[in-house]
Amino acid sequence: MVKFQKVAVFLGMLIASGHAFAHGNHSHGAPMTAGEEQAAMGIFKDKNVKDRVLKDWDGLWQSVYPYLLSGELDPVFQKKAEQDKGKTPAEVKAYYRKGYATHVDTIGIEDGVIEFHRGKQVASCKYDYAGHKILTYPSGKKGVRYLFECHDATSKAPKYVQFSDHIIAPRRSSHFHMFIGNVSQQALLEEMDNWPTYYRLNLDAAQIVDEMLHH
Repeated sequence: MVKFQKVAVFLGMLIASGHAFAHGNHSHGAPMTAGEEQAAMGIFKDKNVKDRVLKDWDGLWQSVYPYLLSGELDPVFQKKAEQDKGKTPAEVKAYYRKGYATHVDTIGIEDGVIEFHRGKQVASCKYDYAGHKILTYPSGKKGVRYLFECHDATSKAPKYVQFSDHIIAPRRSSHFHMFIGNVSQQALLEEMDNWPTYYRLNLDAAQIVDEMLHH
């Protein structure tokens, strides 16, 4: 059973033991190949999509939603507005406000278990892999969602979970969008407006802004 109630303490233990995830100089493991960079932009061949294990998302994660509400992500929305001349920074921020919205502020993943923190409430479950789905968006770009399911009827954690992180084959994730619910995987696959987004817990607001601007 994962014990993430003392998230800060656990993170401190990770750092002390040398298992903390490196982020200096944008370290995300091996450099991305040209194909991986294309896939991250939503351009890939279906045959190149591979199954992944939950371990790819192991670690402690924080929602970026509070940083949007505090205004600390405004430089990101400013840049996106400059790149998309049809939208103002306020319009871009409104889009992401809906996208990032969530009550799950912290997530811990270890040994096949996902633990969800909503304030002082904690729910966890061991999740089984349920395959992946390739989605084609109106823009013509594509994405892959990796599906997991909780089969413990006594757990208060979401029954269905989907990860989307712009990666289409086994590789450790540096951030992800998560879709959760109790209706069905299909219902989650149809969700396109709300995609709570999580970055490593050991990053502060400035580091997250840097990640968003350069990756």
